[in-house]
Amino acid sequence: MASLVIVGESEEVSFTKPLGRLSVFYYGVGHMLNDITASCWFTYLLLFLTQIGLSPRDAAIVMLSGQVADGFATVFVGESIDRFGHFKIWHAAGSLLVAISFSSVFGGCLPCTILHSNSLTLETLSYSMFAAIFNIGWAATQVSHMAMVNYITLNSTSRVALTSSRNAFSMVANLALYAIALVVFGVSKADTKENTESQYRWIAYSCITVGCCFVVVFLMGTKEPRLRITLRETNRARIPWAYWFRKILYYQVAMVYLLTRLVLNVSQAYLAFFVIDDLQMAQSAKALIPAIIYICSFVVSVMLQVYKKFKPYSSSPSLKTSVLKMDLAGKVDKNNFSKTI
Repeated sequence: MASLVIVGESEEVSFTKPLGRLSVFYYGVGHMLNDITASCWFTYLLLFLTQIGLSPRDAAIVMLSGQVADGFATVFVGESIDRFGHFKIWHAAGSLLVAISFSSVFGGCLPCTILHSNSLTLETLSYSMFAAIFNIGWAATQVSHMAMVNYITLNSTSRVALTSSRNAFSMVANLALYAIALVVFGVSKADTKENTESQYRWIAYSCITVGCCFVVVFLMGTKEPRLRITLRETNRARIPWAYWFRKILYYQVAMVYLLTRLVLNVSQAYLAFFVIDDLQMAQSAKALIPAIIYICSFVVSVMLQVYKKFKPYSSSPSLKTSVLKMDLAGKVDKNNFSKTI
C-alpha cells in the first residue's frame, strides 16, 4: 500500500486548507503531454498508417496492440502505485516512455531504417511494439496523475479545483493539437510517402515539445504527495478487489464509461477518413473539422451546466422543456442515481 504517514489533528488541519492557485495550476498541466498525444493518436494514427502503405488490417493490429497493452498496464500500474507510492517517479517514467514511443511511431519505422528493409511485416511489428510502449507509458502517467488528487489535499473544494484544472488543460491540449495540425497540413503537401511522414513527424515533435514543457512545470511545481490519515483511520481494512465485483453500481458506471469512450474513440478515429476520402475536402479539414466539433461540444457542455443551474428559477415552459430533453439525452438524474448506490 502507498506510504502512510499518521498525522495528528494540528497537521491534519493544514491539509484541509484550500490550495493556492499556483498549486492547482501546477497539477493541472501535468496531464498535458498525455492529452495532446492521445488526441493525435486517436485522430490520426489509422490515417497515418494507411497513408504510408499499411493495409487497414495491419493498421488495426497496431491500434489493437496499444489498447491491449493499455488495459493490462492500467491495472498493473494502479496496483503498484497503491502499494509503493512515488507518484512523481511513475509520472516522469511514463512521460518519458510516451515521448520516446510517440516520436518513434509518427517518426517512421526505426527498425526498418536500421535494417534497411521495406518489409510491411517488419513495419507492422515495429509500430505495434512502439504502440504498446506508448500505451504503457500513457497508463503510468494517467494513473499516477489521477491518484495524486486525494493525496495532495484533504480539502474537498481543492480536490474539485484540481480535477477542474486537469479537465481545462485537457481542452487546451486538444485545441493545441488541432492548431498545430492545421498549420502543418496547410503549409505542406502530402503528395508522397516521404512528405506524409514529414507532416506527421512535425506534428508529433511539436506535440511532444509542448507536452514535455508542461511536464517539467508539473514536476518542478508539484511536491511528492504522501497519504495522510488520522489515528482513528488506521484500523480500516483494505477493501479487496472482489468487493467491487459484487456491486451493481460498479457495472453501471463501467458500462456507461465504456460505451461513451467507444463512441468517442470510434468517431474520432474515422472522422479524418470521412473528411478526406468521402467528402474530398482539403487536407487542412483533417484538423479544422475535429476542432470545430470539439469547440461545439465544449460550448454545449457549458450551456447545459448554465441551464441546469438556473432551471429552478426559470418560469419559461419552452426552456424547461428544452432542459428536460437535454437531461434525458445526456444526463443522469442525481436523485435517482443516488438511490441506486
